[in-house]
Amino acid sequence: MTVSASGAGGAAAAPEAAARPWLSRANPAAKLVAALLVAAGLVPVVDPVTSGVPLLATLALAPFAGVERRRLLVAAGSLLLMGASVGLVNLLFGEAGPVGALGVVVRLLAIALPGVLVALSTDPTDLADALVQRLRVPERPALGVLAGLRLVPLLAGQWRALALARRARGLEAGRNPAAALGVFAGMTFALLVRAIRTGTLLAMAMDARAFGTGPRTHARTSRWRASDTWLVAGTVLLLCAAHALSVALGTWRPLFR
Repeated sequence: MTVSASGAGGAAAAPEAAARPWLSRANPAAKLVAALLVAAGLVPVVDPVTSGVPLLATLALAPFAGVERRRLLVAAGSLLLMGASVGLVNLLFGEAGPVGALGVVVRLLAIALPGVLVALSTDPTDLADALVQRLRVPERPALGVLAGLRLVPLLAGQWRALALARRARGLEAGRNPAAALGVFAGMTFALLVRAIRTGTLLAMAMDARAFGTGPRTHARTSRWRASDTWLVAGTVLLLCAAHALSVALGTWRPLFR
């Protein structure tokens, strides 16, 4: 009976995994390599055409990331605000004019958006497994990445707890901007202290479990599929096509010239 139950569970898990969007099922190592390739390919150029092709491709892949629309819009809104600020500064004080400012904005979005999609569509545990098993990253930094990603929701909860505690003590700033700045600084310092204490406890726990002292077994296998190879190869081909298109149109502009 136990064997049949586990078999039924495995059979049910397979269709569930197959039903997930394509990008969320891709190996985290492949997604990370693809994002790094995009960054490496776009850093040396500043024209809008070279960066615009990968940006359009990333936007086309966003529906296949399995990310909630609200989370994606929040992340995209932050990137757009950052890009608009950088573009405005380059437009007002730069020497390249509107085209140069547009190129900086598109380049910034094209480099940042793939990393955002990787972070939102990847489970932290899967990422740590892929770093160790596929990219051969030492276990200590890989587990540090996992711990950091897992602690982000915890820190957000601690921030809300600090805000509620100050409100209960009557320490709200009201409509005074100076008082609000002081309250924010105090909460930031308190959160920093908590983060340092939590990090220290995690480091002691990892040392007690002998992480990084020798080879270890893995509870789960990070599988590399043919689609992961095609993702990396497609990224390289896309970057080559973007540079070739920019050169053909006469808009290719290196960062240092």
